[in-house]
Amino acid sequence: MSELPTIAHHIDGVAVASADQATFDSVDPTTRRPWARVALGSTADVNAAVSAARRAFDDGPWSRATPAERGEVLHSFADLLISHAEELALLDTLDMGRPLAQTRDRDVARGAANLRFFADDARLAMDESMPGHARHHVYTRYEPTGVVAAIAPWNFPLMQETWKIAPALAYGNTVVLKPAEQSPASATRLAELAAEAGLPRGVFNVVQGFGAGGAGEALVAHPQVDLITFTGETRTGESIMRSAARGVRAVSLELGGKGASIVFEDAALEQAVAVVADAAFSNAGQVCLAGTRLLVHRSVYAEVVARLVSAAETMRLGDPRDSGTQIGPLSSEGHHAKVTGCLDAAIGEGATKLTGGERHGWWVAPTVLDGVKSSMRICREEVFGPVVTVQSFDTDQEAVRLANDTDYGLSAMVFTTDLGRAHRISGRLRAGNVWVNCFWVRDLRSPFGGRGHSGIGREGGRHSREFFTEAKSIVMDIGA
Repeated sequence: MSELPTIAHHIDGVAVASADQATFDSVDPTTRRPWARVALGSTADVNAAVSAARRAFDDGPWSRATPAERGEVLHSFADLLISHAEELALLDTLDMGRPLAQTRDRDVARGAANLRFFADDARLAMDESMPGHARHHVYTRYEPTGVVAAIAPWNFPLMQETWKIAPALAYGNTVVLKPAEQSPASATRLAELAAEAGLPRGVFNVVQGFGAGGAGEALVAHPQVDLITFTGETRTGESIMRSAARGVRAVSLELGGKGASIVFEDAALEQAVAVVADAAFSNAGQVCLAGTRLLVHRSVYAEVVARLVSAAETMRLGDPRDSGTQIGPLSSEGHHAKVTGCLDAAIGEGATKLTGGERHGWWVAPTVLDGVKSSMRICREEVFGPVVTVQSFDTDQEAVRLANDTDYGLSAMVFTTDLGRAHRISGRLRAGNVWVNCFWVRDLRSPFGGRGHSGIGREGGRHSREFFTEAKSIVMDIGA
């Protein structure tokens, strides 16, 4: 048996093994066998990474560089992502099973776009001057905060990693990134490419490992960490908030979702169902924004459900390295058990399976469940798999009530050709992101985040600058 490749930490500009030499395996969900051996981070490794980031911020050139100088490095970094797209995409596919065509054509491109956007946003952002004082000049500066702890999820590894590190770096901070243990590979490769692009030593560090009881917990508890940005499961977010309270550190948390897709009787049904299917089943449903609860006006309910079942049954499951695959395996054995357990519980509570649910290895076929009630577990909890529930409604008020009957508040979709209704309904939905007749269209200037159990804070454009910088007011006596 050939030796497995190794994935190291990246601390103070170099690849390093764990201080205690401990490792763990990254498992390819397609083969269900280990494909790489990964450095297992401990408190000692976190301490080394945070110390490097602290030195780089306090004594290095990055925090004092101009936005234009930092932007030049970040644009070079983005160029390297594009030139290494095939390699980076394969790493994410091997780690978590997302189809290679999507990791290559969508995720790497979006990762580069994240770096370019925030490089330019920081360069074009303006400080503020407050006129109107006779002898005082009052102005505001936005200064980098310090060391950022960034914890990324496994469902879109590279894309989410760049979403976190790009603004942190663009505004002059240093970073310690802890990727999800299920998807370690692209993070270390990102750090290597960042160094090649010209990022100074210690500015961007990566520590591999687990969350609770491991590197993640040690990182968010570290007293020299100034900011914490996390995307992941809600209960983990709650734990991070408790840890951040010690030392009064700011947090940005993008957590789970239970998005509703609302199809009104006047919707363009063919387009609506195509978007609904993509929103429910893309990335095997492993999307926090997924439209997992489909609400349909009773007059078109039968047609919409029939169309959705047909769309689900035509989706191709297969090896994610095959260019024709639309649905890859779920990310891990534990996650597969969770998703299938939720399906079994739903059937036990009285839901009717219209299609899907078949299990092949760690694949789960796109599944449509009818006969559900909002009180059921399948309608309350984030399943994070290719599962959508369908319910009917009769009035706009009922649609809004059903959509808002959730502890989450990340996303929602509205399908209608009535412009007035689109505005009214969008305004009444308790969600941080609402799409009308579309899904997943992003403008990086706009705020992104959720409410309720979906998180706290917003990132994107000026919202990211407000989070990753400290606003300082300066009042200067300039004489009469």
